Amino acid sequence: MERARVAVVGGGPAGLMAAGALAERGCTVTVYDAMPSVGRKFLLAGRGGLNLTHAEPLADFLGRYGARRDTLAPRIEAFPPQALREWAHGLGVETFVGSSGRVFPQEMKAAPLLRAWLARLRAAGVRFAVRHRWLGWAEDPAQDG
Repeated sequence: MERARVAVVGGGPAGLMAAGALAERGCTVTVYDAMPSVGRKFLLAGRGGLNLTHAEPLADFLGRYGARRDTLAPRIEAFPPQALREWAHGLGVETFVGSSGRVFPQEMKAAPLLRAWLARLRAAGVRFAVRHRWLGWAEDPAQDG
């Protein structure tokens, strides 16, 4: 049986997470990004220490989402803050809880986390196609393949 081929448009954190989930399910994945490398905004976010999540109880964490709480709760409960910390640990990146209750990588930098993440994705067979811009769907679906 042929593996499903999937294109992920965008190499930010959401695109990289999607690529990993798809690869785990046996898909052949290519991540396309317009920039010369993936995760660039992730690296910029990390310049201030890279606040990954919060360490408060889940009910309090969900309360941060106000009117969107009920909509987002099932998604957050599927990958709660502690799961994010365990995911980072699985990449070899230790985290700590700051005095604010926010969670940071021990090194306070995004680059080591991104390097480990990309290495894991590559090992899972995910390919990266940078300097590609999505221009929309072809009028003839046969041309999209």
